[in-house]
Amino acid sequence: MELGNQIKKYRQESQLSQEELANRVYVSRQTISNWENDKSYPDVTSLVLLSEVFQISLDKLIKGDIDTMKEVIKQEEIKKLNHYGAIYTVFLVIAVISAAPLFYIGNKWTVILWCVIALAAMYFATKVEQIKKDNDVQTYKEIVAFCEGKRLDEIQRAREYGKRPYQKVLWFIGSATVGAIVSYVLCILLQSF
Repeated sequence: MELGNQIKKYRQESQLSQEELANRVYVSRQTISNWENDKSYPDVTSLVLLSEVFQISLDKLIKGDIDTMKEVIKQEEIKKLNHYGAIYTVFLVIAVISAAPLFYIGNKWTVILWCVIALAAMYFATKVEQIKKDNDVQTYKEIVAFCEGKRLDEIQRAREYGKRPYQKVLWFIGSATVGAIVSYVLCILLQSF
C-alpha cells in the first residue's frame, strides 16, 4: 500500500514528528507509526484530518491506494458470493431431499420445518442475487470471470448480456423440473416402505 509512504512523506515535508502529527489528528504516536509501516489503515475521520494537516486533497493523499482498495473490496465480494452460494446450496439440497419425507409424515410441525428450511434457502439465494446485481454479473461466463477476478471484454459482455433473459427462463424451467423429479422419486421410494 502507498498510503503509509504518503503519510510519512507529507509528515516529513511538514517537518512534524510522529508525536506532533498524532496530537493534531487525535491518535497515539504508535497509531501514526502503524499507518506509516502499513500495519493498519486510518479511518475516514483520520484521513480527513490528515488531509487538512498536510493541506492536500484526500484524492492526492490516497491516490496510490485506490486500486488496492478496489481489489480488496472485489476479493471480499468474491468471498461473500462463494460463502452465500455454498450455504444456499446446502439449504436447497436439504429442502429438496426432505420435502417428500416431511410431507409424507404430514404433521404440521414437519411442514413448518420444511418451510423454515425453504425460507432459509430463499434468504441466501437473495443474498447471492444481490451480490450478482451489485457487480453486474448474471450469466455463467460472467460469474466465472468475476470469481477468478477477471472481467469480460466488451464484445463478450454484449453477447452475455443478450443471453441473460433466455438463461433465466431456462434456469427456472430446469430447476422446477429437477425439483419435481427428485420429489416424485422420493415419494415413490417412501411409498415402497
